[in-house]
Amino acid sequence: MSITLSTKTSPFPYASIAIATYTQKVDINYDESVDGVTLDFEGSQVSADDEIVAVLANAGGLAGDSVKTAAYFELAKTLPTLTAIPDIVALLDSLDNHLAYRTFLVGHNITAADFIVWGSIKVAPKFIGFLKNGQQYVHLLRWMSHIESLEPIQTALASLTAAKANKARSNKTAAGFALGLQNAKEGQVVTRFPPEPSGYLHIGHAKAAMLNQYFAKMYNGKMIIRFDDTNPTKERAEFEETILQDLELLNIRGDKITHTSDYFDQIYELAIQIIKSGKAYADDTEQLQMREERGKGVASAHRDDSIEDNLRHFEEMKTGSPEGLRWCIRAKISVDNQNKTLRDPVIYRCNLIPHHRTGDKWKIYPTYDFACPIVDSLEGVTHALRTNEYRERNAQYQWMIKALDMRGVDIWDFSRLSFIYTLLSKRKLHWFVDNGIVGGWDDPRFPTIRGIRRRGLTVDALSQFMLAQGPSQAIVSLEWDMIWAINKKVIDPVAPRFWAIVKANSVSVTINGGPPAPEVKTLPRHKKNPDVGEKKTVFTSTILVEQEDAISFDDQEEITLMDWGNAIIRSKTTGPSGDVTSLTMDLHLEGDFRKTKKKITWLAQPSKDYPLVDVTLLDYDYLITKKKLEETDDVKDFVTPVSEFREEAFADANVSTLTKGDIIQFERKGYFIFDGTAEDGKLEFIRIPDGRAANLASKAGKPGVVSVEAPVPAPETTADAGPVPPSTMYKVAKIYELVKPVSTTKMYTVSNVYE
Repeated sequence: MSITLSTKTSPFPYASIAIATYTQKVDINYDESVDGVTLDFEGSQVSADDEIVAVLANAGGLAGDSVKTAAYFELAKTLPTLTAIPDIVALLDSLDNHLAYRTFLVGHNITAADFIVWGSIKVAPKFIGFLKNGQQYVHLLRWMSHIESLEPIQTALASLTAAKANKARSNKTAAGFALGLQNAKEGQVVTRFPPEPSGYLHIGHAKAAMLNQYFAKMYNGKMIIRFDDTNPTKERAEFEETILQDLELLNIRGDKITHTSDYFDQIYELAIQIIKSGKAYADDTEQLQMREERGKGVASAHRDDSIEDNLRHFEEMKTGSPEGLRWCIRAKISVDNQNKTLRDPVIYRCNLIPHHRTGDKWKIYPTYDFACPIVDSLEGVTHALRTNEYRERNAQYQWMIKALDMRGVDIWDFSRLSFIYTLLSKRKLHWFVDNGIVGGWDDPRFPTIRGIRRRGLTVDALSQFMLAQGPSQAIVSLEWDMIWAINKKVIDPVAPRFWAIVKANSVSVTINGGPPAPEVKTLPRHKKNPDVGEKKTVFTSTILVEQEDAISFDDQEEITLMDWGNAIIRSKTTGPSGDVTSLTMDLHLEGDFRKTKKKITWLAQPSKDYPLVDVTLLDYDYLITKKKLEETDDVKDFVTPVSEFREEAFADANVSTLTKGDIIQFERKGYFIFDGTAEDGKLEFIRIPDGRAANLASKAGKPGVVSVEAPVPAPETTADAGPVPPSTMYKVAKIYELVKPVSTTKMYTVSNVYE
């Protein structure tokens, strides 16, 4: 259920997006390819702003007095059409007088009348002009300000602003792609993706891999997957296999798989060549001293050694002798260039650890900065796509090509991908694995390809997101909501619908008029997509409903049992704690589901012939509590104490037909990916975020949810008077002792600036 509209819709339906956000009954999807606005709600479509407001108001209990509300709906239609100043002034005076002693237009609470009139004023420039310039409409201005100060309305307006920004960025990106690659020729473009086989790929690598494949296909060219295996200390053969598997998860397949180590002999000969040309030298300066000298622009004592001495030291390095281990080879580029990457970088160093492919043949290995341009040129790469963190090294790359008189390669920069509350450092991710905070490199909280795929992120969504970012140069930490919102659009049309009821405090309901014996009916798994298939639904005279639903029912209220019909609440039994223990309903199939406010999911009471399936619903929070860790930050100080949440539930028997990796929707709960069967025999489903901020947060503190604490000390908290209620937020120590005033206002509070 959603509202779909474009940011350029005119007149813009402010009332619709405001009431949609306020009631939380539907999602808001901005799609620049559509015209107008459309509400898709409970199987019907509505495309007029006032009709959308009326439908959502009814669903959210905001309809208000029908006669008075209808009058304001008519006024809202007329208001934007008024052009004569006397008519505008008369209407403003009338509204201002009406609101002199009222907070809202109808009754004592916000209703559809407030939304529709506020929205119509927002799109009437002359009315806005009068309100801004005329101080006499104090009551109307106060009402307008109050409406816009409400958190849901602020959220709605912020989402519109964000959608406009995304549209501008997408347009800019599209223009960038339209330019294509410089000097590209159809059928001749060759790109390469060069991962180091020292770990698992993460979402940052995914952008590089996808862009390389995108441009190769765009020009009917080729993409090489090349393992940059120049550091035996970090690399292992098994990581090559896992990287290929990760790429397969992204539907990325190279036309050729190579290794930098395939070219060690040629790179070695080129190193001798560059030394003989006087453009490289051997150096035994200690590492710390070399770093200091490069920073200050001081030449090495060996910079002007003879070619013969340099070759002799290089040969000693090749043997791996104690004497050879003291030396390295440096490119002779510059001593004091403003670009410090050009200050005589190291291009060869010793390493006695056996290589996973070449064994102990080599005791010397080229650095990435030396090997990469050489192998790019040798393999016929036409365009090297690099993140702009390498931008200063681009001059170094081109110097190597020129110094060795090799075929040139064009460089295409794009921004490195990073997200808030997300670590991409292999070292820091390793720490989480080593300390048992996560279950492994495929943990759903990890930004690894395996982790995000296990969390339910589809390749289509990831590809759309990456291409939307394109070759952008902006270096920003992105929010996760955009990528999950794209993912929702991908999975919603094809995800089969099932039902689940949380076990904790589930309520048994007796249905008067229900079938005397269980009946099974075949229903579509997706009401809008018959291709998704069918499911079996069991109907009985005793059903289970959620405690949250049961406690909201009023006596004699008519509600809708989804996929069945209406029922009327006849009795409710509650326990000592106030929880509902049982309900009785009369089936009322003649009732109109469009007139009920509550439409609930349910499950037939399990029996031997028709059992329910025990499932565990898993949800996750961010692993760290800080949006962006600085280099000086210790990751141990920012670990979210609780980041995994488990909820036991019953699900209908249809879920037993699923296979691992299937994506579904538990209606009224969200989207989930089936993670397989646990050791206890229960089926486990991982919640897939849908891009809404509320669903990106954790579920700590809710009934039936088990929080799995991380095995690290939580930050200490200051003692406080009285019990602390359960919270979904991590705990931090108090910085100041503040006494907060007690207030019933919904506005935010600020401390006294004079204290």
